Amino acid sequence: MEFTRVCSLSEVPQGEALKVESGDTAVAIFNVEGELFATQDRCTHGEWSLAEGGYLDGDVVECSLHMGKFCVRTGKVKSPPPCVPLKIFPIRIEGNDVFVDFNAGHLAP
Repeated sequence: MEFTRVCSLSEVPQGEALKVESGDTAVAIFNVEGELFATQDRCTHGEWSLAEGGYLDGDVVECSLHMGKFCVRTGKVKSPPPCVPLKIFPIRIEGNDVFVDFNAGHLAP
């Protein structure tokens, strides 16, 4: 695994999201009650940023374009119109630094 530092913990307040990028890969970092999760940033139904245009409610993000919902823990669709889950990315915290492995995004089993 190849982790890349993407931000500090303070840049992702509880209940919020942050978009980070490496090359052509955009990832959304979500803070759910102090626990961080990383998913692809783009909704699988429409080309829309979940970090910049979504609403986080617990561990579910709602895309503001068509109101589809995804679990940020698993990437699974919680409410249509999306039918394809989000890729999830390995995330690691070291001290105050947040790292993501951009090459290891995958769909939940």
